[in-house]
Amino acid sequence: MASYNAGIVCALLVLCMVVPSLATVYTVGDSTGWTTGVDYSTWTSGKTFVVGDSLVFNYGGGHTVDEVSSSDYSTCTAGNSISTDSSGATTFPLKTAGSRYFICAAVGHCGSGMKVAVTVAKASTTTPSSGGTTNTTVTTPSANTPSTTTTTPSTTTTTSTNSSSGTILSPIVAVLVMTWFAFSLLVLS
Repeated sequence: MASYNAGIVCALLVLCMVVPSLATVYTVGDSTGWTTGVDYSTWTSGKTFVVGDSLVFNYGGGHTVDEVSSSDYSTCTAGNSISTDSSGATTFPLKTAGSRYFICAAVGHCGSGMKVAVTVAKASTTTPSSGGTTNTTVTTPSANTPSTTTTTPSTTTTTSTNSSSGTILSPIVAVLVMTWFAFSLLVLS
């Protein structure tokens, strides 16, 4: 009986090391980071942000990351920011579904395109049926009003090949949890 339990525990440990976490960490602007001269609407295209993911902003001095409302995003107004940071490395966990808006509050930066909007979808616990659609509004950096609405099929992605993303849960954590579970099973049997 003990060897059977040990076999199950070993199989579970291997499974936990193979299956990565579903949450993704996106580095805004990839290796370029949060700076002027980047088309962030292009950066967001093709990405699916879900509850549990995080946005990481890496930037130098003279920049900020301000989370703002939709109207403040459209007009590049930073006076009513929901939150602001100028530390050079800012992480925003995406905890709820909906739209999130970020700008740089330095004079002229937002107006020059240093702003990004993301739509966060609910995290899926089951595989969705195919054929659904997602409406995405893309705002171009040179205009302050939405310019394009596209409809694309919705998909669920569990892994990412994008260089700006990574997994949140380390496999080491999974191994430690499973080791504790295995030890508990062996002690109780």
